[in-house]
Amino acid sequence: MIRKKDECKVEYREKMRDGDGTVVITNFIAGPEELYEKGRLFSRITLNPGCSIGYHVHETDSELFFIESGTAVYSDNGEEVTVTPGDVCICPKGTGHSIANKTDEVVEFIALIVYA
Repeated sequence: MIRKKDECKVEYREKMRDGDGTVVITNFIAGPEELYEKGRLFSRITLNPGCSIGYHVHETDSELFFIESGTAVYSDNGEEVTVTPGDVCICPKGTGHSIANKTDEVVEFIALIVYA
């Protein structure tokens, strides 16, 4: 199966997880069945300047980010770290994270949520 980029559903989420601004989510999959029920999200996330995803804990799954462009501040279970293109952020089950764009450039990353 091939899904062309213009076939991917785009969502706009205001104040995602009590973060700031509007987060743009381009979904690569139509739902968990396309990940054989092993996960629930595989997407490109865009954070425009000043946007963020608020801190939250992953109780039943794990999330991974691959930073494609821009510089962001990532909260790794409460410890803030600057992340740049090529960095991978891993939030295991039972831990928390957030990510914020505090720059004047767009931040884009690939996000994958898998069941733990």
